[in-house]
Amino acid sequence: MIVVMGAAGATGGATLRSLTALGVPVRALSREPARLAAALDAPTLARVELVRADAADPHSLRAAFTGAQQLFLTMANGPQQVRYELNAVEAAVDRGVRHVVKVSAPAAEPDSPVAVSRGHHLVEERLRASGPTATVLRPYAFLQKLLLLAPGVAAAGVVHGAMGGARCNYVDARDIGDFAAAVLTRPELAGGTYPLTGPRAYSYPELTDLLGGLLGRPVRYLDLAPAELRAHLVHRAGLPDWLAAHVVEIQQLAVARTEIPDDTFQRLTGRAPRTLEAFLTENLPLFR
Repeated sequence: MIVVMGAAGATGGATLRSLTALGVPVRALSREPARLAAALDAPTLARVELVRADAADPHSLRAAFTGAQQLFLTMANGPQQVRYELNAVEAAVDRGVRHVVKVSAPAAEPDSPVAVSRGHHLVEERLRASGPTATVLRPYAFLQKLLLLAPGVAAAGVVHGAMGGARCNYVDARDIGDFAAAVLTRPELAGGTYPLTGPRAYSYPELTDLLGGLLGRPVRYLDLAPAELRAHLVHRAGLPDWLAAHVVEIQQLAVARTEIPDDTFQRLTGRAPRTLEAFLTENLPLFR
């Protein structure tokens, strides 16, 4: 039995679909199982066990992990993320889960300039010291997050950022799900730390040129100072302050550290990762 946390999110949902397609026993956790069930496609729903559990409630986690051998752990970024993930790790250890696959971040270091990444490092270290085999996935920026740019592109043909010409690695959440399913079903991959990227890195000027070509109209990149971008995200985009700060930290990390695509996904799955162009084409109506 494999337990999937975060099944309602992009990465957890993709992992859930990939695992059920392989026909392995899967248990998906949710605070609202009925709502999750309504969001799942029929083939996935037919093959998954839905269980109510709340990351803030260790008792519910221990009950949900009973009888499970593996855990896929992904949580939305947020102020309580570390506490919730540690709750999951402790409950997994308590119930004898033997293998935990955690979605982390590329710069998961104790002195990372990205606050969320420092939290990932803490959870990674606690997980490795706790007993189960620990596998860590370190995906770069999700392609799905680019959909947050769609309203600005549709309304004004503008993308705001603070990266200048620095390039950013992107990866499709569906590829993360496929890779996670491989790690959970191929014992020889357990215990590793795996960076995950798409086939190439893009700067925002390159991204807007590509998007403009697909749309058949100009899309421009407006480069802001970090403080200006943070203010824009809070006051114009409506992001909470912690999330606006996180976006700025991630972009400044890309400026400080050159991002180079990694071949781990293709090497271990045998296929190329999805491309930015294919993702934008698939979602182009949202940007019109």
